[in-house]
Amino acid sequence: MKSVLDFKARKGGAPISMVSAYTHWEARFLATSPVDCVLVGDSLAVVLDGEPTTFAATPEIMARHTAAVARGLGGQKFLVADFPFLAARKGIAAAVDCAAALMRAGAHGVKIEGIDGHADVVAHLVQSGVPVMGHLGLTPQSMHATGGYKVQGRSAAAAESLLRQARAVEAAGAFGLVLECVPADLAREITAAAAIPVIGIGAGPHTDGQVLVFHDLLGLNPGFNAKFVRAFADGNKTVGNGLASFAAAVSNGSFPSKKESY
Repeated sequence: MKSVLDFKARKGGAPISMVSAYTHWEARFLATSPVDCVLVGDSLAVVLDGEPTTFAATPEIMARHTAAVARGLGGQKFLVADFPFLAARKGIAAAVDCAAALMRAGAHGVKIEGIDGHADVVAHLVQSGVPVMGHLGLTPQSMHATGGYKVQGRSAAAAESLLRQARAVEAAGAFGLVLECVPADLAREITAAAAIPVIGIGAGPHTDGQVLVFHDLLGLNPGFNAKFVRAFADGNKTVGNGLASFAAAVSNGSFPSKKESY
């Protein structure tokens, strides 16, 4: 998958696999993998820098990491970059500047959390030739307003609100939607109602695809055990064993050997 048209064409077809990645190193693995597309998420502030929230990500930080990932992918994957905290709330001019920075860095599209209050921004970007992906449900940039990191849309009123917002995202011209931490039945209803692909994370098995963070799916995020994450490899153990073996080899003098010396 290399374009927004490829992405949109998968609606209702083979499920789309998406991975959040942040560095050139990760992107090199993804470039040769069967994963469909890549997201440079503002979650890099938490995963890479140890921040408690995503708020520390800025347009400049996102552009730098987007460029690094784009170089690693070498054009082999469809690449989306996150609009960081409040970047869509400073008016159209500021949003255009942010989108320009991310697209110039190598993104093929941008992802914007929420829709209420900035539908005009999304529409303007789309009309300007910038593919926009929506993000509803648990939106980390709004975690203080939504009660923290918890499942959204449990009540009838909350579910109806999410359905309304999903329609607004599509009406604004978005090419896709990430739906995070919502009940599976609601995710299925939104997916069926939407003409654009819906990518789930903690949203059950009935969406058009799934996204997980590179570190989480490889078991490289010690102590993080969210219900929606499955570790497809035991990276923590592999890395730990490797570090222990290195320390032991240095300690007993077996590294470096004559073969590893000049």
